Amino acid sequence: MNPSPIGFSDDYLFDDYSRAVTRAVDTVAPSVVTIEVSGRKSERRGGSPEATASGSGFVFAADGLLLTNSHVVDGASTVGVTLPDGRECGADVVGHDPDTDIAVLRITASDLVPVTFGDSRRLRPGQLVIAIGNPYGFAHTVSAGVVSALGRSLRSRSGRLIDHVIQTDAALNPGNSGGPLVTSDGAVVAVNTAIIAGGQGLSFAVPVSTVMTVMPALLRDGRVRRGYLGLAGQHVPLLRRVSRFHRLTQKAAVLVTSVEAGGPAAAAGVRAGDLIVSFDGQSVESLDDLHRALTEARIDRAARLKVLRGVELVEIDVRVSERLK
Repeated sequence: MNPSPIGFSDDYLFDDYSRAVTRAVDTVAPSVVTIEVSGRKSERRGGSPEATASGSGFVFAADGLLLTNSHVVDGASTVGVTLPDGRECGADVVGHDPDTDIAVLRITASDLVPVTFGDSRRLRPGQLVIAIGNPYGFAHTVSAGVVSALGRSLRSRSGRLIDHVIQTDAALNPGNSGGPLVTSDGAVVAVNTAIIAGGQGLSFAVPVSTVMTVMPALLRDGRVRRGYLGLAGQHVPLLRRVSRFHRLTQKAAVLVTSVEAGGPAAAAGVRAGDLIVSFDGQSVESLDDLHRALTEARIDRAARLKVLRGVELVEIDVRVSERLK
């Protein structure tokens, strides 16, 4: 290899791609932390009740607020954070939301460097993105790739669907969870959350747009309040002749398989076997549609369900309660 020209550094060897990645890393790396948790019971039979796990996170406010994944800290009795300069400190869980896999932590430390958030809604497939985290304990590991797809849906560990998820081929491994996904200008656009076991180049991140919708509630209440009806159901297709007869535009509905005694649905008269086709005027084709409708704004308010009961279309007024777990 020829040496660099006299008077020049090796920067001239960098191509535009390399410069973009290194610039983003230089910007965000001072904000990325390692998170270690203990006290979580091992999932393995006979496992130690003091099992430990690790993940990633990042500073988003200079007064000590951090973002990570809910599944990184869920069930932990103690949470520790290692800063990029090697300092170690304890962290308190301000709040976490299993339904979006987002958690906010607080630490007490000086000279913290917060990230800058970007607009995840402006991402485009093919755009360069960089992931920084601590896979398998290897601190500040960098991987780069592109936005593979937008608008994906991902099932959270709570069973609810996370919408608008970003798919990327930037390599993620255990320990990357909770780390930032950034654009070439160093702006954080998502929180890395999951991979497909056995998949190659299939990684997913929760966009900043979703983070911003749950953050106020996490800071205020430590959780996100959501509505609750007290029923179980499943997606079923509607017969075309039934849809035509009742002038329904949808192709599916939610079959109520059970109703919780004493719950809002039971009190309103919902029965097992009912087919829910709408909630307050919004078409319902799946449980996910119902979950999306049960926002905090619905709690302690009356809502109207339309259900098919036999051959009849029945309207039922139900008072939505708050989901407590």
